[in-house]
Amino acid sequence: MSKVAVITGAGSGLGRSTALRLAEDNVNISVVDIDEEGGNETVKQLKEAGVDAIFIKADVSKPDEVKNYVDETVNHFGTIDYFFNNAGISGSGGYFLDTEVSEIEKIVGINLMGALYGVRYVAEVMVKNGGGAIVNTSSSAGVIGQDSVVTYSATKHAMVGLTKSLVAEYAKDGLRVNAIAPGPTETPMVKEFFENNPNMKESAENGIPQKRLGTPEEVAETVAFLLTSKAQYINGDVIRIDGGFTSTKS
Repeated sequence: MSKVAVITGAGSGLGRSTALRLAEDNVNISVVDIDEEGGNETVKQLKEAGVDAIFIKADVSKPDEVKNYVDETVNHFGTIDYFFNNAGISGSGGYFLDTEVSEIEKIVGINLMGALYGVRYVAEVMVKNGGGAIVNTSSSAGVIGQDSVVTYSATKHAMVGLTKSLVAEYAKDGLRVNAIAPGPTETPMVKEFFENNPNMKESAENGIPQKRLGTPEEVAETVAFLLTSKAQYINGDVIRIDGGFTSTKS
């Protein structure tokens, strides 16, 4: 019987790449995104790949919409085996004291509260059904300090705490929770960030020992591994996918 995954932020970037990678393993996907066009395009590609997929529009900063995507997934597929808790935004790239409070609230609402709400409702289903696997998206900015992304970094450090503490509480109930910490990766979000802050791309590439940005497909391989049964004894870990970027700084 095919497994079922929920992926937030699946309309593009890491979410879409991971969805397509899981489709190779015959995993059915609930595609969650606020972007209808992107989400429906991901569903189209998944169906062409031969798996069942549905699109659910959601603003993950709103708990009722998060509960709705969980309920709709269970209604359609019957269960949830895997959860890629991935939706997030980066912010403007300005220094913290130049940041509007409205931007802080938006980043925290999506990156932190959205992730907490997602785990709250998805894990409830998983524990009831005997377990499941969750991967939370942190960042290189979630394991080291970086300028120009203070609020983003705070939310991504929170993903590490969320991951480890969930394991402390629910590993005994069959829950596996890990996090990924990608460095700069060629996603639409990162490309837009560098377009708005062009001096930062060259600096980022020069700071990576492999001298290039990562690709969504490289991240997707790691997420797929962590979610599948091949990784049954990896729990509460944070996997850095950054070409050595943070290894030179911590």
